[in-house]
Amino acid sequence: MSNTNQLACPRVDIGGQAVMEGVMMRSPDAVAIAVRRPDGSIVVKRDDYVPLGKKHPLLGKPFIRGAVNMATMLVTGMNTLQDSTTMLGILDEEPTKFEKWLAKKLGKGVDKIVMAVAVVLAVFLSIGLFMAIPAGVESLCKSAGMSPVGYTLLGGVVKIAILIGYMAAVGFVPDVRRTFQYHGAEHKTVYCHEADLPLTPENAQRFTTLHPRCGTAFLLIVFTISILLFLVLNVVLPISNYFLRVLFHLLMLPIVAGVSYEVLKGLAHSESKVAKILRWPGLQLQRLTTRQPDSKMLECAIVAMNVALNGMPSHCERTPEGWGRLHSYRESDPDYVPEDENA
Repeated sequence: MSNTNQLACPRVDIGGQAVMEGVMMRSPDAVAIAVRRPDGSIVVKRDDYVPLGKKHPLLGKPFIRGAVNMATMLVTGMNTLQDSTTMLGILDEEPTKFEKWLAKKLGKGVDKIVMAVAVVLAVFLSIGLFMAIPAGVESLCKSAGMSPVGYTLLGGVVKIAILIGYMAAVGFVPDVRRTFQYHGAEHKTVYCHEADLPLTPENAQRFTTLHPRCGTAFLLIVFTISILLFLVLNVVLPISNYFLRVLFHLLMLPIVAGVSYEVLKGLAHSESKVAKILRWPGLQLQRLTTRQPDSKMLECAIVAMNVALNGMPSHCERTPEGWGRLHSYRESDPDYVPEDENA
């Protein structure tokens, strides 16, 4: 693929996620996380991965797999963030007396407690921002006499506006902005792999940071599908009670996710004019969640890609935890030969 702006994705075997100071890549059978430590070395780990759709074929069926993947990625994403911070060594500080007491009472490590609390808060924040507030707007508009079509569209606009505003706001946080750069590195490296080019920072840098299979695009599709779905349902079965409205939105989420996932896959693999038009808004939204990476960020993404696809390099150093430690992205290449073996 010589056109660096080409957005077709003929290969779907690799997905990824930006993490703190690194990148996670997921191949069909493994997950690899690579982070760059302050000393400049790249620490990488690899774990086997079996999709739920392979363990339980029913969960891999169209329209079911979307909801399953959304739930799986929520859990996997939080675990990946925890693993990446552990690999960086930023959780090595001595716990406070309260943290020790809490861990003793609950029988878990402090890091697991913190992560569990973060997940709970994130879920409640998401429900509040993207369901409770738009549902409240809809209820107020309905009470004011607005038609079901009118208050549903207005609620949807509010939901998307909150999403865009949130993404734009967090981008001003320095740590988040760096993570968005790693997000761009992930996309560029995936494109480079899909183009069958050698995985080098120079080759990867040629590509765009906007990828049609990105989770950011998926969120926009979810919101759009939910607007269309509730547009029909609010006309056929209008719900006046505010709390029932929020609960109804929550219960319909698996259906919305299932449909949205199939739409995302269809748009990502089509080169028709209609598909290009429909996926354009999701690509543009990624301008808020991706930034241009530097070469060192691309090196992390390349290491994660190589290790996910080819396994942990047998020649690399090992940390006390058993993770690999590389001093150059080239060491992750399956054809790399250590210098002492070249003599």
